[in-house]
Amino acid sequence: MSEKKMTSSRRHHLKSLMLAIAKGLLEAEAKAAVEERANYMEEHCPELSLPGSLQELQELCKKLHQNIDVVDEERYDMAAKVAKTDKEIEDLRMKVQDLKGKFKKPTLKKVRMSADAMLQALLGSKHKVSMDLRANLKQVKKEVKEEDKEAVGDWRKNIEDKAGMDGRKKMFESEA
Repeated sequence: MSEKKMTSSRRHHLKSLMLAIAKGLLEAEAKAAVEERANYMEEHCPELSLPGSLQELQELCKKLHQNIDVVDEERYDMAAKVAKTDKEIEDLRMKVQDLKGKFKKPTLKKVRMSADAMLQALLGSKHKVSMDLRANLKQVKKEVKEEDKEAVGDWRKNIEDKAGMDGRKKMFESEA
């Protein structure tokens, strides 16, 4: 089904209709809230009739103080609940902010590719396909350097001669 573009006049007309309906709903909601409040007040707060005697006035004051205490306790409980939920909302907002700020690493897909294909993909046309890595290594010849025996310390040169009692005897004789 192809979607046709709406003309600007039709769009404007629909928008004005939606706004008119929304305005009517808001007015009805406001009227309902006023009626609900009036009903609640009639139910919970009867008309105040002031008695004539002092004793009856004192009883009325005590009764009003008890009602005030009950309402104050309810208000305190509700304020505590609101504070708790506000704190939870703030904590959740902070968590959401932290999650938005962090970069999530994507999961990597497993790719089957030979070593030659990987090298060719990385190096491009420069790479010649050959996996003989030992062929590319340099050949190094081991050269044995013969050091002067004089440069090496005395103890290395004559270690076998000095071993045992004969060696010690020779060592003392050479010093003297």
